[in-house]
Amino acid sequence: MDLTADQQDFRDLLRSFVDREIVPVAREWEQSGRYPTEIVAGLGRMGLFGITVPEEYGGLDLDPVSFALVFEEIARGWMGIAGILGSHSLACRMIATHGTDEQKQRYLPDLATGQRRTGIGLTEPDAGTDLQGIRTTARRDGDHYVVSGTKTWITNARHADPLPVLVKTDPSATPAHRGMSVLLVEADTPGFTVTRDIAKLGYKGTESCEVVLDEATVPVSALLGGVEGRGMQQVLSALEWGRVNIASRSVGIAQRALDEALAYARQRQAFGRPIAEFQAVQLTLATIGTRLQAARLMAWWAADAVRRGRADGETGMAKIFCSEVALDAAIDAMKVHGGYGYSTEFEVERLYRDAILMSIGEGTNDVLRTVVARSLVDGTTVVGR
Repeated sequence: MDLTADQQDFRDLLRSFVDREIVPVAREWEQSGRYPTEIVAGLGRMGLFGITVPEEYGGLDLDPVSFALVFEEIARGWMGIAGILGSHSLACRMIATHGTDEQKQRYLPDLATGQRRTGIGLTEPDAGTDLQGIRTTARRDGDHYVVSGTKTWITNARHADPLPVLVKTDPSATPAHRGMSVLLVEADTPGFTVTRDIAKLGYKGTESCEVVLDEATVPVSALLGGVEGRGMQQVLSALEWGRVNIASRSVGIAQRALDEALAYARQRQAFGRPIAEFQAVQLTLATIGTRLQAARLMAWWAADAVRRGRADGETGMAKIFCSEVALDAAIDAMKVHGGYGYSTEFEVERLYRDAILMSIGEGTNDVLRTVVARSLVDGTTVVGR
C-alpha cells in the first residue's frame, strides 16, 4: 500500500524531529539512565500525546496507519521514547472509546497536550499475557471501590494520572472476564503507591514500575464506562492498537539496524577495501533490507485492518513477524560490525537489547500464534483475499 500525501508529510515531520532531538542524545542518555525530559516536552509541542484523542478534546485522532508511522519513526531513534508515548496512547484510546462523557471531559483535554500523562495497569507478578488470571480486586463499598493488588512492569507509572487499572469487581464470575472492570486511578489516591523501578536489560528512557494498591479507595465514578464487567473487552480493543504499536516499533528498530550496518560497512576497511564490497556482507545487508520492507508493509496492512474493524489475526501476524525481523536485523547488524557490534560505543548493541522486548510485549509471540490460528480457523482472518 502507498501512503497518502498527508501521511508522507507527517512522516517527514516526525523523521526530522527524531533526527534532530532524539538520535544525537539517545545512546548517552540511555547509558547514563537520564530521563528524557526535553524529548518528552518536544512530543508535547508536536501534539503527539493526543494521537488517539478525538479532535473535539484537542487531539489529533490519527488514523491507524499514521499512528504506526509515529512509533516506527520514534523507535528508529530510541525505542524507550516510543514506550512513553505508546502506553499513554493506548490508555487515551480506551478512555475515548469507552469512557463516560464526564470521564472524557475530565481527562482527555489534558491528556492530549501531555499536561496529564497515563499508562495501563494490566500485568501482575503472576499474570501477564493471561489477563484473566489477575488477582487485583475492587470491592464496592458505598460510593467507592476498595482496591487491593499489585501491578508490575507498568510503563509511565510515576507520571500516570490517571492510571487505568484492570481489576476484578466480581472475582467469582465465570468465565473470569465477565467479572473484570477498569478503574481510572488518580495519582493521589489513598493506598496507591509506586513502590519501585524495575531494572531492565533494555527499554530504557522510560520507567517500568511495580504499583501496589493497598486498600486503595477509588470513587465509583472512576469505573471506565460506568458499567462493571466490561474491562476485558475495553482492554482488548486497545491492545489491537497496541500490537500495531509494537509491530511499528519493531520496524523502527530494524530500520535503524540497517542504517547502522550500511554506514559501518561503507566506511570499515578490510584487505584494502570497504567491507560493503564483500559478498558475505552484501548478502547480510540484502537480507536485512528485504525483511525490513516486508515487515513495514505488514505493519501498515495490520494498521489498515484496524481501521476497518476488529483485526486480532492481522495485528497478531504483524506483531509476530515484525518483532522477529527486528531481532534478526539487530543481530545481523552486530555481525556486520564485528567486535565493535558488542561495544557500547556503537548503537547496534542497544538495538539488540531493545529488540528482544518486542517479541514479549503486548502478548508473547507464542501466545499470539494461537490467537492468529483461532482467527484463521473461525474465518475472521482470511489470508490471500
